[in-house]
Amino acid sequence: MDLTISIAGTRLLTTLYEKPQNLYLYLPPHSSHPRGIETGLIFGQVLRIQRLCSKQEDADAHIKQLFQRLCERGHNSSSLIPIFSQAEDNARAFLEKNNNADTRHVDSTGAPHKLFLHLRYHPEDPPAHEIQQLWRQHVSQPRDEPPLHNLESLDGRPFGPTRLIVAYSRPLNLRNTFSVRNIHNRGREISSYLSDR
Repeated sequence: MDLTISIAGTRLLTTLYEKPQNLYLYLPPHSSHPRGIETGLIFGQVLRIQRLCSKQEDADAHIKQLFQRLCERGHNSSSLIPIFSQAEDNARAFLEKNNNADTRHVDSTGAPHKLFLHLRYHPEDPPAHEIQQLWRQHVSQPRDEPPLHNLESLDGRPFGPTRLIVAYSRPLNLRNTFSVRNIHNRGREISSYLSDR
């Protein structure tokens, strides 16, 4: 669990728990990852901290620590400040509105809002915003054609997502190649040693 819970009178107070052994090895800025990874990391961590901390001073301290750890990993503080500012505004707005899990990905008609396109990341591939622009021009909102989300299924319900989300996974690296992770391919099963006796 990443939460510390304490009791103060009749209230439960929560704050972020971080393991003492955590090295906080966030991606360095020169790593070959999509540009949005840094922003996504900061937005996600700031929202997580704001959701888990009961006291604002605890949240502020953890956000400041996150900022310092990213700077220690080589990120430029002047480029981080506007991202952190946007992340705090985003977290505040997210927490203020109703966060109903049933309506997060589906509208009132039951149609999904989002379509996920999963790609393996390569730095020379077109960026996500270009893929999304092509999606809008040729699939979602083609010229002289009805928008995809206005089409209806055979039972009369709206069909089609309104947004394309490009989701990247990282390519295999040297660790995947040289570090054996499949325990079933490491030799004899443990139970086979017992039957030899």
